[in-house]
Amino acid sequence: MPNPERIALFIDGANLYASAKSLGFDIDYKRLLKEFQSKGRLIRAFYYTALVDDAEYSSIRPLVDWLDYNGYSVVTKPTKEFVDSTGRRKVKGNMDIELAVTAMEMASYIDSMVLFSGDGDFRSLVEAVQRKGVRVSVVSTVSTQPAMVADELRRQSDEFIDLVTLMPRIGRDPSERAARLSRAHAFGAHATAAGSPNEEPVRE
Repeated sequence: MPNPERIALFIDGANLYASAKSLGFDIDYKRLLKEFQSKGRLIRAFYYTALVDDAEYSSIRPLVDWLDYNGYSVVTKPTKEFVDSTGRRKVKGNMDIELAVTAMEMASYIDSMVLFSGDGDFRSLVEAVQRKGVRVSVVSTVSTQPAMVADELRRQSDEFIDLVTLMPRIGRDPSERAARLSRAHAFGAHATAAGSPNEEPVRE
């Protein structure tokens, strides 16, 4: 019996959130993990996101904590605040370098990399990982207007998986979301489902 394929997931949190939101569904991260565990030997599932450091409460914090305790390797860093040329306050939180460094370190230990991002900046990373003999799948969507995935990244990947095709298997049950929201309303507090929290990540 052949050895199962060694798989690692690399999730660009803000990018995946934006793609799922554009398609009108919520990710169930427990189901997402199970989906890829069924495809081989899942070595690691990395989740990358920036956190607002000085906020008393970050809406993404419950998700990050849940992922950390439920099989994901969470990589975070504080956001940076700056003022742009028009004098507007902006918040920047880019995790591309962290993801790229880990992917290159992991390349010798995996057969397949699944990148959840449509960011064209990752094209050269995908090419570099492929040169090490790793097969790369990119998960994003072309089912929105405009598409959420850069054409150069899609072309570079060995396989493109449209998030739409995964929706039935990794999406949260809408009735569960409705029940959770009604409970939150009843208690007058922000509630997060233990099985699959919500995410409101910082965009760059």
